[in-house]
Amino acid sequence: MASSYLLQSPNFSSNLKLPKKPNTLKATPRFLSIKAAAASSSSSNTPANTASKGNNIRDEARRQYLTNPPQNQNFSAKYVPFNTDPVTNTESYSLDEIVYRSQSGGLLDVQHDMSALKAFPGSYWRALFDSRVGKTTWPYGSGVWSKKEWVLPEISSDDIVSAFEGNSNLFWAERFGKQFLEMNDLWVKHCGISHTGSFKDLGMTVLVSQVNRLRKMNKPVFGVGCASTGDTSAALSAYCASAGIPSIVFLPANKISIAQLVQPIANGAFVLSIDTDFDGCMQLIREVTSELPIYLANSLNSLRLEGQKTAAIEILQQFDWEVPDWVIVPGGNLGNIYAFYKGFNMCKELGLVDKIPRLVCAQAANANPLYLYYKSGWDEFKAVKANGTFASAIQIGDPVSIDRAVYALKQSNGIVEEATEEELMDATAQADSTGMFICPHTGVALTALMKLRKSGVIGPTDRTVVVSTAHGLKFTQGKIDYHSNNIKEMACRFANPPVSVKADFGSVMDVLKKYLSKTPK
Repeated sequence: MASSYLLQSPNFSSNLKLPKKPNTLKATPRFLSIKAAAASSSSSNTPANTASKGNNIRDEARRQYLTNPPQNQNFSAKYVPFNTDPVTNTESYSLDEIVYRSQSGGLLDVQHDMSALKAFPGSYWRALFDSRVGKTTWPYGSGVWSKKEWVLPEISSDDIVSAFEGNSNLFWAERFGKQFLEMNDLWVKHCGISHTGSFKDLGMTVLVSQVNRLRKMNKPVFGVGCASTGDTSAALSAYCASAGIPSIVFLPANKISIAQLVQPIANGAFVLSIDTDFDGCMQLIREVTSELPIYLANSLNSLRLEGQKTAAIEILQQFDWEVPDWVIVPGGNLGNIYAFYKGFNMCKELGLVDKIPRLVCAQAANANPLYLYYKSGWDEFKAVKANGTFASAIQIGDPVSIDRAVYALKQSNGIVEEATEEELMDATAQADSTGMFICPHTGVALTALMKLRKSGVIGPTDRTVVVSTAHGLKFTQGKIDYHSNNIKEMACRFANPPVSVKADFGSVMDVLKKYLSKTPK
């Protein structure tokens, strides 16, 4: 037997050499067929990650696929009712069906054929995913599609709509951790450093790609619609524009930032500004999509969560497959906390890691139905009327994914915390003062961290990741108001307003001397 296994499928961006003797690596027929495919492909004169002259990267991916078609890679996925016993409930649907709810009206989940994925050991998947990072091979340069086998395994790469999203920065918050929390291992996962400035890109590339596939199959899909507090509409409109698919957006009037509003407008979406809140928009879009050939893009649709879960896998990759102690996620409609759980749990189940982190869901006190449910001991869930909050993207009082969130928190021994408006804005200002420029939703998550550190739940050496869901540039007005001390009934304790000074040397020197005398050395 050769001294190492040479693994390559047409979906791989490069050859992978894995050790000969790991006891988890078995020479199954499927494995041997991939090995044979690798041998035949190694004679190709064109590297997998270099487009032939005259071809673009999509053309090259198509050529590679035709030259070396997949060999017995029977990876698949389907819709099943969320959190039901597969023995007693055999209800399922193809991902090519247009369906959002189970027969009983409950949520659906995307279920992968885990037995097919388990035919390969954890070391195989770690090496495969690591080999694709930073490449331009279509579509694996994306942080989402570099995990294609775990996302939408049956979609053709030709149908994928991607902006090479994901692969976002995992920032060591050294100064913030030391100065405000006495922590030395605090990290911020900047999902907002993305194509449209939020984590929603991770899910939207998956959903719009599947819609692209459905339209090519002549399914009754004219366009894609969503209700949004801002970020969902930005992601949907951008990806639809890239694919030439009409997008329809329902926005609550006067409840999102100008920066968020302009994104779908600029990307050519048909935008309806509706005199209601997000929950009202959500109800309307659900009714409309049941009557018209418009595909529903909100997180009621479980496809998006398949993309969002890859952020959890990325975190593990960035820590060289070591599991952090805590991951803190802002929560509004509550799909994302479940997506993170799902990503971590898949890695555990498939042998990439041996445990999952504890999860914390952080809510704004003005829109905190999950927090109230948690504090009641999971006794009874009650939707709330969401009040105005600077964290506008999570201003949701009746979250669609409440059952998913509760499941994720229970399975991960998780916690729910909340942040008042003053707490979240103070935390945002403190973080910004250490070199970040975060959104108010991240301020909610940082407030949760501060409370858990103060109570001793999170220790000073616990490796902790705070998920930053959007870019601070989308929320500049709130920052301006804070630093101008222009927020009613808020002390703005960390405001840093500009100092007005006369245009002469003496006045400038006086101001600078006063500043320097007060600045710590």
